Amino acid sequence: MDLPIVVGVDGSEPSLHAVDWAADEAAWRGAPLRLVHASLWERYEGAALAQDLEKPSEQVTAEDIVRTAAQRARLRQTDIKISTDVTPEEPECALVREGRNAAAVVLGTRGRSGLVEMLLGSVSLTVAARADCPVIVVRGSDDDKTGAETHGRVVVGVGDRGPDSAALRFAIQEARLRGATLDAVRAWRCPAHETTDHPTLAGEPARLHEQQAAGILEKALEDTPAEVELSRRTVEGPARRVLLAASREADLLVVGARRNPRQLGLQLGRVAHAVLHHCACAVAVVPERV
Repeated sequence: MDLPIVVGVDGSEPSLHAVDWAADEAAWRGAPLRLVHASLWERYEGAALAQDLEKPSEQVTAEDIVRTAAQRARLRQTDIKISTDVTPEEPECALVREGRNAAAVVLGTRGRSGLVEMLLGSVSLTVAARADCPVIVVRGSDDDKTGAETHGRVVVGVGDRGPDSAALRFAIQEARLRGATLDAVRAWRCPAHETTDHPTLAGEPARLHEQQAAGILEKALEDTPAEVELSRRTVEGPARRVLLAASREADLLVVGARRNPRQLGLQLGRVAHAVLHHCACAVAVVPERV
């Protein structure tokens, strides 16, 4: 059975951009699409009943939200199978649970109002840091339609795991599904204590670090399928800065996040955290098992 693409919906325009992205992803993969709305707003606003339907007013609103999202997805991709769910629980808990049996979870960057925007931002970060599957956070706002401009490029940050990286495998798959170029980037830095003032040796430490980065990159990509158009780059600088710069001409940026089952708390990492906040395109955070 094909695992679904799960998308969290809350009725906001950014979450509808996420629905668009998820519908396309489901169509490319031949996978079902699952729309999930989770909320505990009634805990704070009271359990007011809708007189005609004898249901809490929040439940009526939630049903309207998923119905609208499903209609939008069907208009965008007519052949995908769609299911919906409304659940009265914390969104991050519901979406992390859904991610245990999903190909990916797709989320928007923010919600409908100032408070909800902060909550949804927190939900996106929490799900990205805890989910067992890749989490794609789609950028978009009321006046910025996701997908209006495409670059035909998927960027992946290549770390030390080489060809064993789940993030790299996911990026290769995404590039193949989209018919996009895979831009594999390895950031490197020369530690300050390795520099020298001797005029004949000044560039040697940097050259060695760059060569090492190129070797890691080459080994990581040696099994990339021939049908995937490949671009490889080594760039000097902090990984966060390098990847954020690369995201300006990409449709998707893929990064890994290490997961240690013996460690408590959010497991996201500085690079993933930075790109989720500042990336110019959608970000996929892929769990890497320690």
